[in-house]
Amino acid sequence: MKESNNELADVIRKFLPFFNSENKLPAYKLRALDAIMKCRTEYMGGHIEICEDCGVENTLYNSCRNRHCPQCGAIDKEKWIINREYDLLPVRYFHLVFTVPASLNKLFMNNQRQMYNLLFTVSWKVLSDFGKTEKWIGGKIGATAILHTWGQQLNYHPHIHFIVPGGALMRDGNWKHARNRGKYLFSVKQLSSVFRARFAEQLRFLKKEGIIEGDIPKDLFDKKWVVYAKRPFGGPKQVINYLGRYTHRTAISNDRILEVNEKDVSFGWKDYGDNYAQKTTTMSGEKFLGLFVRHISQPGFTRIRHYGFLSSAAKKKSLMLIRKSLGVKPAPAQKDKKWQEIALERMGIKPGICKCCGGKMKTIKTLPNMFRMSNRAPPIKIKTNKQWTINQ
Repeated sequence: MKESNNELADVIRKFLPFFNSENKLPAYKLRALDAIMKCRTEYMGGHIEICEDCGVENTLYNSCRNRHCPQCGAIDKEKWIINREYDLLPVRYFHLVFTVPASLNKLFMNNQRQMYNLLFTVSWKVLSDFGKTEKWIGGKIGATAILHTWGQQLNYHPHIHFIVPGGALMRDGNWKHARNRGKYLFSVKQLSSVFRARFAEQLRFLKKEGIIEGDIPKDLFDKKWVVYAKRPFGGPKQVINYLGRYTHRTAISNDRILEVNEKDVSFGWKDYGDNYAQKTTTMSGEKFLGLFVRHISQPGFTRIRHYGFLSSAAKKKSLMLIRKSLGVKPAPAQKDKKWQEIALERMGIKPGICKCCGGKMKTIKTLPNMFRMSNRAPPIKIKTNKQWTINQ
């Protein structure tokens, strides 16, 4: 199997056996780690190709395509961006971030699906209600929401990014710009206050109904609930580029992992509180792995969602009305493209072309995918009596 140097796969390979003997991880997290460790190795299968001109031979292995893998997702990200380009409007866009206090981390960790859904639901409802208020706009707004659970140092930090067009679709089918034609959207202070009150109310309801397990902190209203609003984007092109950085991002990229030795892992991070200074943190490999696995979400959980007039149910008709009101034509519909076309047009990669002479590469042998054959069973079986907790 391929040995990497300073990559996440190398961290998993070195430290998972001991880590899992001390902490019993769920099967879905073990499968994700196993996929990342074996990504682009012979275990994933692949093919052997040869140049028809110069005769050079290459062996290429398949990607694992796990959404938590830092080596995967580039093509999926570009496909997603292509689909979103058709939805863009010639208006100002805003970036808002809804966060919760760290005292709720334990509840989030132990009730991930329920708490993440609650965070999505409450934050969107607050934004939607502000949009419906005459003081602000008085109509139906739209948004794309993206859940992240990590900070720069891999700390557990659940928060949702919203990308919101600066205006609303009114009842008469016309578009209305946000106040002052998009210089700002809503009052961040008011958003924070309403968000905190509604989230706490719904949290108590879920606890009362037995939907979530664990104690609710008593000091929720003593903590600072931050709704962060970044300045509006310059235009549709900037929106697309920005979205691309957020949608398919993983908790840590391989280029941030600086060194992996027999005991420790060193990685780089950006300190937003220190003028975005680049810093380095070194910790034990087991601790690093423990931080990373917190961000492996359950299979089937949707962490990118569309709301309001951008929801799948309303988007087609709503965008038609908005564009008519704004006097603009829709972007040309994109035909479905093969991944080779996307790699060439969007990433400058030429699949199927010899890097030595520019000749055409021909597949001469297909290698079997052993991971797919064995994926039904958990990859690692280690007996342990210890349970996974928030403190690990």
